[in-house]
Amino acid sequence: MRIRLTIDGHKADGTLNDSPAGRDLASLLPLTLALEDFHGTERIGYPPRKLTTDDAPQPSAAKARDLAYYAPWGNLAVFYQDGPAPSADLLILGHLDAPVEQLARAERITVEPAN
Repeated sequence: MRIRLTIDGHKADGTLNDSPAGRDLASLLPLTLALEDFHGTERIGYPPRKLTTDDAPQPSAAKARDLAYYAPWGNLAVFYQDGPAPSADLLILGHLDAPVEQLARAERITVEPAN
């Protein structure tokens, strides 16, 4: 699914994968989140509810520009650096076509379906 992002007022595009968690996130759109930095690698924010983790894909390490969901905390993560080793708790939901510099300083993000 193609998505449109507004990151601190700047537009960008992205794609959600067709996983159950990706579809669950899509059901919440449009969604606006306040973001905070986490470990100098990602910006995190909390959707209004936890996403499904049913039929989660094989774990893979997050890469810069990935959108992911960390199941234990229920947060979305926007990676601006490559992430840690693969973890079954981190579900990659999609990829963002935005400059990493913009992602690194993002304070607010809106995600909506692309037209």
